[in-house]
Amino acid sequence: MSHPGPWGGEPPPEPQEAPPPRASWRRWLVWFVVVSAGLAVLGLLLRASPWALRETNDWFYLAWGGLLAAALSTGLLRATRRQALHGLGYAAIWAGIVLVLAVGYLYRAELSEAPQRLRMALNIGEPVATGERELRVAQDASGAFVIVGQVNGQRVLFLVDTGATNTVLSPADAQRIGVDMASLRFDQTSETANGLGYGAQWTAERLEIGPIRRDRFPMDVNQAPMSASLLGMSFLNTLDSYEVRGGQLILRWRE
Repeated sequence: MSHPGPWGGEPPPEPQEAPPPRASWRRWLVWFVVVSAGLAVLGLLLRASPWALRETNDWFYLAWGGLLAAALSTGLLRATRRQALHGLGYAAIWAGIVLVLAVGYLYRAELSEAPQRLRMALNIGEPVATGERELRVAQDASGAFVIVGQVNGQRVLFLVDTGATNTVLSPADAQRIGVDMASLRFDQTSETANGLGYGAQWTAERLEIGPIRRDRFPMDVNQAPMSASLLGMSFLNTLDSYEVRGGQLILRWRE
């Protein structure tokens, strides 16, 4: 017997859709337990929350949202297991999105500082502007504050030292920026951890720490070698304020 061609014969009958499965008593029980537990947790949160329900409109919105959630959840009772798993997966995705947005809103102030903190973490010593006439410097691994400045246009790495009266250049930094060491008189004495130290007075045309600029700034050049130059109180006292908070040195100044 020959089969009908594509242009002849009766079209094949369309498959009949299977009727949706009836919800079993186990599903109803699980649904009732989940909804009851959710309402109980919501009630405990409302009792412990400072934003407790106080007005009639609050109760109305809560009841409307609860009924809507219950109506939507009943659709899972007649779904197949595969459909129920897909629905729960989508619900989990939306719950995760809402959670991320809520956390972002609650910690929006901290998140707004994230780019500045990242810049300080990646560039130890580089002062980062965090406000109008405000600089911050991150603490290094040893717990000290080092800051990159410029003396007469040359970069110098300073160790911030509140115990140093003056700002002091190491001999190596002084030679690198072009100080005529032979013309200096090392007649200034100071007590150091290694005993009596000698230094020479010298005036920089300009000292820059980020956007902070000090012209004709007096400094000392140390005679003995130093591991780093020191940014002392002679500079810090020219600022409006300085403080250490949260592992950061905060400098504020006036023009």
